[in-house]
Amino acid sequence: MSTRTSRAILSVLIVGTALGALLFTTMAESAAYYKEVHEVMPSPEQWYGKNMNLHGFVVDGSIEKRPNSLDYRFKVKNGDHTVTATYTGTVPDTFKDGAEVVLTGTLEPGGFQVKRNGVTAKCPSRYDPDQKAASARPVSY
Repeated sequence: MSTRTSRAILSVLIVGTALGALLFTTMAESAAYYKEVHEVMPSPEQWYGKNMNLHGFVVDGSIEKRPNSLDYRFKVKNGDHTVTATYTGTVPDTFKDGAEVVLTGTLEPGGFQVKRNGVTAKCPSRYDPDQKAASARPVSY
């Protein structure tokens, strides 16, 4: 094997290893599970401290906001299981009782700790294609 060929192979191996390591470390930091409340809460201790996106519905009447602050505490339910979530920050306009939400954060023994900008709320009537079609006016040509 010539010197030129061995240098090319060595260069490819070094660059490939560096890119692989960069990809692995980048993905490992931002990797998060996507789970439903009813999947996590039967045995929550196995999920403590892990990054996750938690899907559920805001329990009616559970939203509490501390006066003069951006601190929220609320319950999220899916199936027969409920978890208490805490969040500090602004919430979307669609965040309300009964809203479908995806929370980004970690589960701790005291409840789900939502990260900054970690509340995504959906208003079913706004995005439901059947509702949109029903409210549309017929067009005459």
